[in-house]
Amino acid sequence: MEFSALGLSAPLIRAVSTRNYSVPTPIQEAAIPVILRGADVWVCAQTGTGKTAAFALPLLQRCLSTRGETPRPVRVLILVPTRELAAQIGSTIDDYAHYATPPLKIGTVFGGVSINPQMMALRGGADIVVATPGRLLDLVEHRALCLDRIEVLVLDEADRLFDLGFADELTRIVRLLPARRQNLLFSATFPPAVHALAADLLRDPIRIDVPSTPATEPTILQRVIAVDTPRRTQLLRHLIQEHGWQRALVFVATKYATEHVAQKLCQVGIKAASFHGELSQAARTKSLVDFKARQLQVLVATDVAARGIDIVELPVVVNYDLPRSAVDYLHRIGRTGRAGSSGVAVSFVSATAEAHFRLIEKRHAIKLPRETIAGFEPAATSATDPNPSTGGIKGTRKNKKDKLREAVGAAAPRPFARQAKKAESD
Repeated sequence: MEFSALGLSAPLIRAVSTRNYSVPTPIQEAAIPVILRGADVWVCAQTGTGKTAAFALPLLQRCLSTRGETPRPVRVLILVPTRELAAQIGSTIDDYAHYATPPLKIGTVFGGVSINPQMMALRGGADIVVATPGRLLDLVEHRALCLDRIEVLVLDEADRLFDLGFADELTRIVRLLPARRQNLLFSATFPPAVHALAADLLRDPIRIDVPSTPATEPTILQRVIAVDTPRRTQLLRHLIQEHGWQRALVFVATKYATEHVAQKLCQVGIKAASFHGELSQAARTKSLVDFKARQLQVLVATDVAARGIDIVELPVVVNYDLPRSAVDYLHRIGRTGRAGSSGVAVSFVSATAEAHFRLIEKRHAIKLPRETIAGFEPAATSATDPNPSTGGIKGTRKNKKDKLREAVGAAAPRPFARQAKKAESD
């Protein structure tokens, strides 16, 4: 099937052609016609399968057919969890809309930078706004945006947006939207904890699950290396030099660790930088731009870099610290092996983290052999460790965050459900 068979207009067909999109990916083929029909959609598809085009192209088509008002009312709102993902999606949609006549206006807004230029850019309205939740609410409070004409709400990386950190902001935003609208949820993972929230938001959704196939499965070699915790930085340096990795994205658990590991690598001549949520937006942008431009060899990051960021031909991802959640393991390794390229995902596993990684394997139905590297053999094993740790991976036992989420959910009204009922009665 070709893109022209999906009902897209000539300017959009021309735009995808210039990006060398030959045929739609399975997610695009499944989602685009359904979105064009106006149905609510719940999409679960792995990273790197073309999710952005799957929602952006039909929404641009909608905007092309409903222009004419001045100022432009915002008709499409796309919410994302991170600043970098907002910038990436905004830029991609701008590219798709390049041949639209007259031009469409795409607004991209996120925190960490001055709000004034964003307010100026939104004068006269916009057709589509891509936003992080906090900055969107700031702009609404400054009367720079009005959300009462929204026709489509898109949640990209929806599972993260339903998390406790965004739950209050998302609730406030939904209350500002018209009850009648189209809702689109996209993510690589939808843990059971978010299913009830998603069900409240959607009305008779079309569920699209795109299973991995030999054609769509990313080519990622997953390696697990046993190593003692104090020797991980030395092993990381050894692997970079031994394999000649030109770029590596290294995931650690804390802000301090990003800076510590990056500093240690710089001391031995490896160009590295840290990337975490407490950096200024200018510093985050510079680190990411330099890494994409191959001016940095290693980017040491927290999980703020695990969602949605597209780095072309990234050869390797390293789990220096294992992720707390098994879901985040999938998002982390999905930064490599994208768009038909192959990649390597390396996880360092100490004796205390062995049980943690076994849970990750269980959740993803995989079993990976443990390797040792000559000169870095661990002194301890999980069998000899008297206090093996799960490493904090999220299991069935409720933690403080789970209990707080339940308390918030019990105390707060459910605006999603209320809006769905209101729409049914209209």
